[in-house]
Amino acid sequence: MESKAFGELKPSGRLRMFNEETRLREEKKALEERRIKLLLDQHRADCKAQTGDPFWQEISKWEKVTQGDFLSHKWQVANAVYELQNIVKFLDSVLPPKVPGPRISTQPTTWISKRDFIDDVEKGMLQTTMAVKLTPYILSRINWKDPVADPIRVQFLPLRSAMSLDHPMVELDSLHERNDMPVPGLVHRYPDRVLFLATHICPLFCRFCTRAYAIGPRTEWFMRQAEAEAMKDNSATGSKRWAAMYDYIEKTPAVNDVVVSGGDAYMLASKQIKSIGESLLSIPHVKRIRFATKGLSVGPMRFLDPDDDWTNNLLGLNNLAREVGKEVYVHTHFNHPNEISWITQQAMRRLHRKGLRVRNQAVMLKDVNNSVPVMSDLIRKLSDIHIDPYYVYIPDMTPAIEDLRVPLHEFIAIEKAIIGSIGGFKMPKFVVDAPGGGGKRPAMSYESYDRTTGISTWTAPGAMPEGKKDKVFTYYDPLWLQRTPPQTNL
Repeated sequence: MESKAFGELKPSGRLRMFNEETRLREEKKALEERRIKLLLDQHRADCKAQTGDPFWQEISKWEKVTQGDFLSHKWQVANAVYELQNIVKFLDSVLPPKVPGPRISTQPTTWISKRDFIDDVEKGMLQTTMAVKLTPYILSRINWKDPVADPIRVQFLPLRSAMSLDHPMVELDSLHERNDMPVPGLVHRYPDRVLFLATHICPLFCRFCTRAYAIGPRTEWFMRQAEAEAMKDNSATGSKRWAAMYDYIEKTPAVNDVVVSGGDAYMLASKQIKSIGESLLSIPHVKRIRFATKGLSVGPMRFLDPDDDWTNNLLGLNNLAREVGKEVYVHTHFNHPNEISWITQQAMRRLHRKGLRVRNQAVMLKDVNNSVPVMSDLIRKLSDIHIDPYYVYIPDMTPAIEDLRVPLHEFIAIEKAIIGSIGGFKMPKFVVDAPGGGGKRPAMSYESYDRTTGISTWTAPGAMPEGKKDKVFTYYDPLWLQRTPPQTNL
């Protein structure tokens, strides 16, 4: 029909049609050439990112480690540093003879010896609820010339001299998660969503972990507790336990949102994350899955490793979810800008191109990010690499982290100072996870707050079971605040 119509035209009309078709072909060709150029430019950018600064070679232990080895997930796992003797050996190899001591603004810098610093770490490790286990990546991000003040060291490697006496109201399971488990490993606190604890292991252990009751091996701290708390509740995980969790979700149609955590989803085998994701997506009323992992901040190379199927399976689940009208997200955990490297940028470039959305949940920690400049910088840098700032938590009231906790008034003041300086859609919510199982509450939504006593009260209208709606939950400022003059410059 088109040929006939063309033949019926007058010569001038045929010429115009021919010219129009030629123009369209040329435009299509130009568009294709531009597309190819963009892909090539992206490839060159990726190659440039993949040959970034080999920062890990500043550590003598890894000065000859190639980029190929360092970017291998298996290498990271095999070379993780844990157990006291290995921590001490690593510190002895990386520390200079003397390092700056704690900063006191009115006094000149003091210096402490390598041996004194290591002794301080050894004593600190005897007081924590979480074992020390660190990836080569995160160890390479610490400034070992000034470890006392380093914000990454503060999060993972304790110093006994910096630790404070616990508040008398701390609890090992401060959020009472075990009370809200209809079946082992599944927390159902909000009507429409559940927390699916798929594993009890992590790529490393944070000092301030809210699940100290279950995550990682038992520490010296546990051996000093009453018999009821002498063992961690990290009973076996796997397909048998997951089956009961799936069954509960299938029989509870109100649940449309599942957070897969642990532990850390990063530590699931490739086939396990695929199995969990497909099982949950097959449940008609489940509309969203969130995989919670600190992997992007402590070992981002797994998202780039061509020999590891974990990321491919995660991306496959994202594609499957989109095909059936559902959603898959990654929720990660950065607390300081120094945790971000060119490897992080490259990992996020891949996830962004593949359409997988990533959100960040930070915790405000004393001497880590409890200032307007640092928190603002973290939010902006995460936004720049396509990680959406989602939540900033005040630390939970768990044992052995009193030196990391911040008072509510400082937490709120920092939020107020940042609001308006950053686009609203990139502004995280500052929240208090109410002790005792009250759930997440906006920091400025307290029922009462007495700065003198440090006591704040909260209600939980959205939390389950129904009895919580009439309950008042209490959060306490850290004890160190009562011995320290108030900060005026945040």
